[in-house]
Amino acid sequence: MQNAPLSPRNLLIVHAAELVTVSGRHAKRGSEMAEIGIIEDGAVFAANGTIRFVGKTPDVWDRVKAEGFNPADTLVLDATGRCVLPGFVDPHTHLVFAGYRADEFAARLAGAKYLDILAAGGGILSTVKATRAADRQLLIRETLPRLDTLLSFGVTTVEIKSGYGLDVETELRQLDVCAALSRRHPVRIVPTFLGAHALPPEWRARGDAYIDFLCENLLPEIADRGLAQFCDVFCETGVFSIEQSRKLLCRAAALGMGVKLHADEMTPLGGAALAAELKAVSADHLLHASDEGIAAMAEAGVVAVLLPITAFGLREPYARARAMIDAGCAVALATDCNPGSAFSESIPLLIALAAVHLDLTPAEIVSALTLNAAAALGMAEEIGSLDPGKQADMIILQHPSHGFLPYHLGVNTVDTVIRSGRLVLKGQTPVSSTWT
Repeated sequence: MQNAPLSPRNLLIVHAAELVTVSGRHAKRGSEMAEIGIIEDGAVFAANGTIRFVGKTPDVWDRVKAEGFNPADTLVLDATGRCVLPGFVDPHTHLVFAGYRADEFAARLAGAKYLDILAAGGGILSTVKATRAADRQLLIRETLPRLDTLLSFGVTTVEIKSGYGLDVETELRQLDVCAALSRRHPVRIVPTFLGAHALPPEWRARGDAYIDFLCENLLPEIADRGLAQFCDVFCETGVFSIEQSRKLLCRAAALGMGVKLHADEMTPLGGAALAAELKAVSADHLLHASDEGIAAMAEAGVVAVLLPITAFGLREPYARARAMIDAGCAVALATDCNPGSAFSESIPLLIALAAVHLDLTPAEIVSALTLNAAAALGMAEEIGSLDPGKQADMIILQHPSHGFLPYHLGVNTVDTVIRSGRLVLKGQTPVSSTWT
């Protein structure tokens, strides 16, 4: 059978100083995180948004020409002196919200504790009040610039949680906003339901009843409408217990949703072990995860999503990333962008903290922000590496090596962003203002 002719909307990147493939279709665990598959003078060819060929530039050129190369159908980018990587994935954010909490940040600088602020009716509940009062269009307008910023840092896929409504109307509105934004913005959006983010004022001292309400009313509607791929819960002392979290997540799983946890962030409650028990896709934060919890996650294949910007902002101890890797865990990184504990979309800050405070190597950071982050969203078969058959999500750095990501401290080194084979950012300038 003859090779099919190349389709329109093809993309060919050639002569990359480093083409970093991060090759794989499942999370890299333990020492595997250092294996990122560097090809010098590398090239990648994509057709109709899907990667077809990856390798040395002369070899890829030969394969493309053998398929009937048509310059009119192909955008060719010369990456001489540049590093090419899979697009970054941010697997934990709270981007859709209204209301800011700069006053609380100042209070924390003066010594106030996060959980004390929440117990006094501030924190998450402050944002809940503002978000409940915001209409759909306001939430869209407020969120679009945050997505633009993430895109400028090389993020091609982002997870966005609800959790600032804690009632039927607003939780559904937040998830509907995610769906609307995914239709108009280049960054791919993965929605997560986080109705158990805090106990709303109208349910004060009735945590069990609130979990029952979520299980019996809101979760079935979200599942029926396909508004969220995952269910998450803030499993924490003073928020939701292990038993309450287990009940909610088991109900979500029964409805066909993936499960995630905010686990062991402020106290060693046992969220990591619960994540392993439930075979959650990920457990996130993990600042106080026990050795036993870490070992259980490694055994169960739960991705450990670490959020060092949050630890930095809260002046909390950093998660024990090296212990997790040594135990055989797959570690991913995320911004946790939210209006309270980590109001930052900064991938450069995230990378700097991961290198300096989590003791991750440049190669491990790349794995954590690409393939492992994709695995934390159940998407390692589709994105996160430069493998044939995957979506052509790629970034081109200003520098010749991935080693510049942590080395150029806190500075954005991304020049070009490609999403599903389409050029969406070049020289930090958007190529198009629309995405369809």
